[in-house]
Order: sequence, then structure tokens, then C-alpha cells
Amino acid sequence: MRAAAVVKDLPIQASFNDYGKLTKQERILGYCMTYSRGITTTKYRVAAWFILLMAVVLFQMPSARGSDQPAKRTVEQTYPGLATGVLKSAKLTLLKNGVLLTAEGVQIDESMLKEMFKDSKPEIQKQLNKNLFFVLEQQTTERILLHEAYKAGHKKDDPEDQVIMMYLSDKGSGVTVSDEEAEAFYGQNKAMVGGMPFDEVKDAVKGFLLQKKKEEAVGKYLQTLWQGMDIRVDREWVRKQNALAMDNPVDIARRSGKPTLVEFGATGCRPCDMMQPILDKLKKKYKDRINVLFVHVGEQQILGARFGIRAIPVQAFFDSNGKEVFRHEGFYPQAEIEKKLAAMGVS
Repeated sequence: MRAAAVVKDLPIQASFNDYGKLTKQERILGYCMTYSRGITTTKYRVAAWFILLMAVVLFQMPSARGSDQPAKRTVEQTYPGLATGVLKSAKLTLLKNGVLLTAEGVQIDESMLKEMFKDSKPEIQKQLNKNLFFVLEQQTTERILLHEAYKAGHKKDDPEDQVIMMYLSDKGSGVTVSDEEAEAFYGQNKAMVGGMPFDEVKDAVKGFLLQKKKEEAVGKYLQTLWQGMDIRVDREWVRKQNALAMDNPVDIARRSGKPTLVEFGATGCRPCDMMQPILDKLKKKYKDRINVLFVHVGEQQILGARFGIRAIPVQAFFDSNGKEVFRHEGFYPQAEIEKKLAAMGVS
């Protein structure tokens, strides 16, 4: 895999506690890139990491946990692709008095979501109003993790953000990165670190790989945590939010019945700029056979966050049913893209 823009901004060793320094809005828009030579900053990369953890669970196992109510359809069954993590298996039901979601130790109402972003900039507010389900999913994850942390003995008088990060830090501890792993990664991505000698970037590369391993470890923990949870969401609210959230270029293309290639990137990012001529050629070559889209993550923050973008560029491949079948980070040669398209049945 070739390095994405995030690799060049070494060292990449943000601590878990850095997450607590972010505002609520920065956490929801966590992946959002701020650019210095087209590179993401550590502050937003930490938030990106946490957003990724929230969205990492693609399949979950719903359980009524002794409920005497009949089985209800889940969010994923009714609105495929709307949820990205914990709410995939949430049950659609009728809730009252403005309550949007209930779970063990957790209740979230609509006023809570609106209060979070009442002072947001107009351009961000517009995006948030169309993606409140995504915001609900992030808040649900935080509330559940906080509830689990308290059950594990963390103090309730500590700042909530700190409690969550201390709790998660234990789940991601114990992983290591060898010199051999770092050197192998360097060999595959030498050009993207400016050709600097390995000895000069060794510690930074190891820090980057260590963070990725921590993500994987915490992701596995989250998969286990969601299993068996009885989460319920208001069905009428979700119905309205689905219509709003799906009104965007990516989801419209996914519902077109044609395979879709989406590049998430930005101008001023070197590998992103290198990809633009390739995308133009693909549009011409595969006209009417596939959708080829470019999403500027600096302008479409929530859309990028929904799809778990944590580094740019990212090429996401969707089949004719709208299901994501492959994802690549970094510069991707046209020949490799066409091989992937051929494997998807595109000629």
C-alpha cells in the first residue's frame, strides 16, 4: 500500500489524552483535515482515530436480552448503509417525548443533539442538519463507552472525555511494532516520505504503525462490546434522517445500479493532486459504465466522516448494489485501479 498524505506528517504519535483537548464539534468533525503542505495535523488525526473506532464495526449481532417484545427490524435491515457502526443493529421502535434512543444506561433526546451545534458556523450547521443520524451514532458510542467505563470503576467526577480515553487506552495497550515491520513499511512508502533515510524516520514510522495496531485492538474490543446490546431508536425520526442523509453525491451514485469509484481528497495534497488526471481519464474511458466521483473532504466534512476517512486520498470502490468492496489509501496508479475494476466485472 502506498502512503496516504497522513504518512508524510511524521511523527504520528498523538496520545489518547489528546482526544480530551478537542471540542465536541471537533470530535464529530474529527477526521476534518487542516492543511500544512496538504498534510493533516496531529490534533485532527487524533479525532479521526476516535471517529474510526466509532465506525469500525460493520456487522453486529442484535439481541433482545430477555425482552418480551417481538423482534423488530434493525436500522441496517431497513436503511442499508445509513449506520456505520453501533446503530447498524439498533431496533426501530416508537419512542415518545422527544427521545431518540435508549440503551442500557443511555438515553438521548433530540434537544441534546441540537444543543451541541447551536453555535456552529452556518456551512457546518447545514451539513449537520442533514446528518443528525451520524451525530447520534457518535454520541451513542461515547455514552455507551462512558457507561462501561463507570462500570469498570472509573471515577464519575473525572472529565468524561478523560474517562473514555483512559478506558480505551487499556484496550489498545500491549501492542508493539518491530524494526522489521517499520522497515518493510518504509520500503513500500519511501517516495512518500521524501526519500529520507530509514534511520531518520524510523521512530516516526514505528509510531504511525503502532497507532494503527492500537486502532485494530480497540476495534476488536468494540466488536465484542456491541454484541448482544439492546439499542432502540425512534423509527419515525430515523425515517426522516435517512432521506436527508442519503441526499448526497456518493449515496446517489451508490443507488444508481452502476459500480462506483469515489475518491476522498482535497486540493493541495500532493498524492490527491497526482490522482486528478487519473480520475479524469477513468471518467472518459468508462463513461456510462461506472460512476467516478471526487469528494473534497475540506468542503464535505460530515460526508467524509460518515465514510470513515482518516487520511487522504482514499479510493473507495462500490459494486452495482452500492456495497463497498475495496478501499485504498494513498496514490493509486491507473493500472491498479483498472485491475480492481476488472475484478468487479467492469470491462
